[in-house]
Amino acid sequence: MAKDHFERHKQPWNGEEAGQLRILAAKGKRLKEIARALNRSEESTKDFAKKNKIAILKKR
Repeated sequence: MAKDHFERHKQPWNGEEAGQLRILAAKGKRLKEIARALNRSEESTKDFAKKNKIAILKKR
């Protein structure tokens, strides 16, 4: 299975993405859904959320 390709690989996060992350997390979206919506890896999304104290639901 091929790995997903992320357009924003190693690119800094911008304010719009941070806002979208906060909105999606507040709606109860899972990490995988948020990462896909932002075209970011799950690892990058998780790290950014942790650094900015944004709670994301754990996997079921």
